[in-house]
Amino acid sequence: AVGFLWSSCSGVKQIEKRDSVLTSKQQIDRLLRPGASYFNLNPFEVLQIDPDATDDELKKRFRALSILVHPDKNQDDPDRAQKAFEAVDKAYKLLLDPEQKKRALDVIHAGKEYVEHMVKEKRKQLKKEGKPQDVEEDDPELFKQAVYKQTMKLFAELEIKRKEREAKDMHERKRAREEEIEAAEKAKREREWQKNFEETRDGRVDSWRNFQAKGKSKEKKNRSFLKPPKVKMEQRE
Repeated sequence: AVGFLWSSCSGVKQIEKRDSVLTSKQQIDRLLRPGASYFNLNPFEVLQIDPDATDDELKKRFRALSILVHPDKNQDDPDRAQKAFEAVDKAYKLLLDPEQKKRALDVIHAGKEYVEHMVKEKRKQLKKEGKPQDVEEDDPELFKQAVYKQTMKLFAELEIKRKEREAKDMHERKRAREEEIEAAEKAKREREWQKNFEETRDGRVDSWRNFQAKGKSKEKKNRSFLKPPKVKMEQRE
C-alpha cells in the first residue's frame, strides 16, 4: 500500500488540488480513491485547507465539504457518500483536538524541513562538482509537490508503526488474558481437589482404622494358633 502511495504521487496532476470547486461526485471520488486510507491520514488534505487556517476558516470549510459529500445530497450513491462523509468528519474532529492537531502540524513541518535539507544537500553537491546550483525544487510547484510526497510518507510511516504497536499490544493482552484464565482454572482445580480431600478425609481415616484393627485381630489369632504346646516334665523314680 505504501509503495502504491509513492507511485501515485509522481505527477503534478495527481497531487491534491486545493480548489474548492469540485462537485459532490468529484469530492467523493477524491476521498475514496485507491490508497485513500493513507492519503486521508493528513486531515488538512482531507479538508483541503491550509495548515495555517484559523478555527473559523476550518469550521466553514468543514460545513461546505460535509454538505457536498453528505449521503442526503448523494442519494444515487449513498454508501460511498457515507464513507466520504465519515472521512471528512474524522479529519475535522481530529483538528478540533489541540493535541492531535499539533501532531499533524509537526508531521507537516518535519516533511518541509526534510525537503529543505535535501535541497541544501543537492546544492552543496552541485557546488562541489562545479556545476550550476539550480535544482528542480526551485520551482514553487515542484517544491510543494516534494513536500506533499514527503509529508504523506511520514504520515504513512507513523500509521504503520501505530498499527504494529496496536497489534503487539493486542497480542500481549491476549497472552495475559490466556495466562489469567489458565491461572484461574488451576486455582479452581486446586480448590476442588482440596474440597474433595476434606470431604473424604473422615472416610479414609475410618478405613485406615478398620484396616489396622483387622490386622491386629489377625495377628492375635496367628499368635494363638502358633503357640507351642507345654512340655510335660518326666518324673524320675
